[in-house]
Amino acid sequence: MRHLLLSALLAAGFAGGLQAQESRPVPDLITAQIDAFRAQDFDTAFGYASDSLRRMFGSPESFGRMVTQGYPMVLDPAEVRFLGLSERAGLQVQRVLIRDQAGRSYLLEYTMIGEGEALRISAVRLLPDTGTGV
Repeated sequence: MRHLLLSALLAAGFAGGLQAQESRPVPDLITAQIDAFRAQDFDTAFGYASDSLRRMFGSPESFGRMVTQGYPMVLDPAEVRFLGLSERAGLQVQRVLIRDQAGRSYLLEYTMIGEGEALRISAVRLLPDTGTGV
């Protein structure tokens, strides 16, 4: 009886562990953060940032000020289009085309760290305008 209970607990724990390790699609995570920005919910948006970014900014308020000043196009974009997902130095890199409410387009590069439920945004870089159409 004891072995059956232990086996059941181990099987449940193993199955739960497999579920927790399932891959979370990068676009879903970025979309969730943008949705939080749209709602002006910087606490939730801050939760999608990597540990190193959270340490760097210290609080959701500080993080929100940085985003508002440096990346205003992600606060309420008119359009978000996911382009290529690649790997660089062992990290996933997702290119995202964002069109703001005024119709201006921006190409951003999101670098991700972790995997599964631990996947987080570790950096966002605004790529220079090359003057070519997308």
